[in-house]
Amino acid sequence: MAELAPFARRSQWHFDWVLPLLFKPRQTLHTIAQAADGVWQTPIWLIAGTTLLRVLVTGSIQAASAATGQVTLPPGFEYYTAEQQAQFMQAATATSGPVFVYVLPAVLGIAAVFLGWLILGWALHLVLTLFGGRNSNQQVLNITAWAMLPFALRDVVRTLAMTNSGQILTGLGLSGLMTADGELLTAYIASFLSQIDIYLLWEILLLFLGARLISTLTRPKTWLAVTFTLLLLLLLRPRLPAILGAMLGDLTVVRPFF
Repeated sequence: MAELAPFARRSQWHFDWVLPLLFKPRQTLHTIAQAADGVWQTPIWLIAGTTLLRVLVTGSIQAASAATGQVTLPPGFEYYTAEQQAQFMQAATATSGPVFVYVLPAVLGIAAVFLGWLILGWALHLVLTLFGGRNSNQQVLNITAWAMLPFALRDVVRTLAMTNSGQILTGLGLSGLMTADGELLTAYIASFLSQIDIYLLWEILLLFLGARLISTLTRPKTWLAVTFTLLLLLLLRPRLPAILGAMLGDLTVVRPFF
């Protein structure tokens, strides 16, 4: 594995690490942890690519629904009040063009990938340091990028599911455990639960394995650092579509392009 370090400095792309990372993560993360330069490009751009694919399929379903007079409902629509649902339907009708269906979701999706990676990497680096870990910011960003790779697989699975069903997926993650009542707190909790799925647990495991390799922390401290960081970010990153309806009751347009 030590022989891979010179290769890492010559190339930023490591597609040969993708499958090993998913199925033999410990060995692959050890190689990633030893990289002196940034090796984050492959997983981040793969996730960006699968995000664009998902947006394309979602947009085509929305366009087909609009052509037949139907409106594709966003995740969490059941948590809107009756008045807010009517406002959304009015806004969706007025914003059914390609800019709202394809361009803006694509821009926002890619921005979310890069910002999510950077924020998670910087936050994890800070928490690991506060816990006594010894690691560089570049190491944490590399590990964080590759730990996010399961999300690319999630995008592929969701895209295939939407292609087969011809419908936008709703009730993502554990959000189906909540009962719709139009309240802000309920919408927020459902939004939080929608982020929790097997792919997130996969990411947590990869982050733990990677953090153990690049820091000097004990196993319990590493678990605590990773769990605390992700839990904090998940609490601060609810899905806007699921809670906007409960917050913006007086507005005519409820940002339907998310």
